[in-house]
Amino acid sequence: MMLMTFEAYESVVDESGYEARGRERQALSLGIDRLERIQRGVFRLEDLVESLLYVRRLWTIFIEDLSHPENGLPDKLRADIISIGLWVVKEADRLREERSNDVMQLIEINRLIRDAL
Repeated sequence: MMLMTFEAYESVVDESGYEARGRERQALSLGIDRLERIQRGVFRLEDLVESLLYVRRLWTIFIEDLSHPENGLPDKLRADIISIGLWVVKEADRLREERSNDVMQLIEINRLIRDAL
């Protein structure tokens, strides 16, 4: 289902969105880099918190954008991506609060989204 969501996203967004998708890819790449440092254990506590808050803020921005009716994507697709975003926010919070230590799932979902843009 997730792959279909990304394919649908790509087919709906036209060339005018190319630059915006490029910025989204860059922002996701930065988040992925930060998450990978956490996974490797190469961070200070402040870096951990800052990295997870970055990912959380990024996805909050995506969710807010997708929530606007003028977004232009089909309702079902927007709902699917919002659902993914809510999961990312929740997982980032769980990691930050030390209720989880599985950063790999966050890395993978962010890679999937980035690579689909």
